[in-house]
Amino acid sequence: MVDFEFKDHYTVEDLRKIVQILRHPGGCPWDMEQTHESLRRCLMEETCEVLEAIDQKNNVLLCEELGDVLLQVVFHASLSEDEGAFDLNAVADGISKKMIYRHPHVFGDTKVAGTEQVLANWDAIKREEKGQETYTDTLTAVARTLPALWRAEKIQKKAAKSGFTWPDISGAMDKLAEEQAELAQAVKEQSNIREELGDVLFAAVVVARFAGIDPEEALHEASDKYIARFSFLERAAQVQGKAIEDMTLSEMMQLWEKAKQTHEG
Repeated sequence: MVDFEFKDHYTVEDLRKIVQILRHPGGCPWDMEQTHESLRRCLMEETCEVLEAIDQKNNVLLCEELGDVLLQVVFHASLSEDEGAFDLNAVADGISKKMIYRHPHVFGDTKVAGTEQVLANWDAIKREEKGQETYTDTLTAVARTLPALWRAEKIQKKAAKSGFTWPDISGAMDKLAEEQAELAQAVKEQSNIREELGDVLFAAVVVARFAGIDPEEALHEASDKYIARFSFLERAAQVQGKAIEDMTLSEMMQLWEKAKQTHEG
């Protein structure tokens, strides 16, 4: 039995001690084997589960999932502390200083008229912090590990701040049509399909940005709609006494059209 005080309620400091116990001799064999790299996917999955709880508007689940993310933060800090790099206090110190520095309208004498000016100041301060001297610097700083649609959107927004953008959505729609035509030609020639498909997706994100739509959410909704329609197709086939894999594509498409009518949108 380890030396540990059991409580009715625990704090962040208690969590830090628990992780320390788990990661060191006498603790958990699995926890002692983990590295920053081995936990990379865990952090991503836990973050996605937080987003799921937010979408469900489930506060009980949100509290639990935020705890899982907090565990990941504490765990990574513990690993770095053993490496002599930094500890949890250094993490808290760094983010605290960043928040104070980036809110001069709260912790300093800067005056702002509203949210738009706050965001403009934030961007300027961040560029100074990161030593970003050009707009290209801001684009390359966007994390490649973001979901591709979000990364494209963020890159476009940063580029648009230089004035490099269409005045309205019509230009974006024309560009999307142009890229679709180029993709069709690439498919016909069986050449550069990957590149042209990427251009179509990137152009579609531009349209989403002008329309004020989150492209990631739009694609999730399209996937959910696809599942609902496919489910209708499969159930309709069963009503006809058929296995879907034994149907012709023409038969399946007829049911798909009925599914579209049933699930409008």
